[in-house]
Amino acid sequence: MILKVENIGKSFGKNKVLKNVSFEMDPSLLYGIVGENGSGKSTLLKIIVGEWKPDKGNISVAGRIGYCPQNVLLFSHLTVDENMRYFAAAYNIEKLEFISRSESLMDYFNFKKFRKERVVNLSGGTQQKINLAIALLHRPQLLILDEPYNGFDWDTYQRFWIYANQLREEGCAILVVAHLITEKERFDRVFNLTEGELT
Repeated sequence: MILKVENIGKSFGKNKVLKNVSFEMDPSLLYGIVGENGSGKSTLLKIIVGEWKPDKGNISVAGRIGYCPQNVLLFSHLTVDENMRYFAAAYNIEKLEFISRSESLMDYFNFKKFRKERVVNLSGGTQQKINLAIALLHRPQLLILDEPYNGFDWDTYQRFWIYANQLREEGCAILVVAHLITEKERFDRVFNLTEGELT
């Protein structure tokens, strides 16, 4: 088991956003969570990755997490290369491994030509590609994606799914949160988060 979510509850004031949310994931699984705006999807992800603490319940993760949030977590006045190097240092990736991984990801997601550009000067779609590449940089065993398709063009969307299938073959579990999932056949299971509960 790579992820175990047990009876998670979270409130903000009198608003109970999450109520007894529980599910488990094994390696190579692809799960989706859908729900309306304000349903608690991003709150759940932030609890899983450790950014927020739940009011009750437990999270168990067995492996490296890669997290691609809805709002890009990049240093806007640094270049693409500088952002990649910063996160590689945070992940404690050795230099040769970093060079290999970063070159491969920049090539695959087609933003190598922007490597010397400051992030602030790039389009939202290109920033999201970088955001995704950084989440993949350290070869995560659990990849968590919050609205990953925002800003993707059709080519990037297709490349994303090809890469996701390769990750699953390597044993990586993937959790996708989105307002809408149209290709449910890609997923092993899709949950609906409604009134703080998964159905």
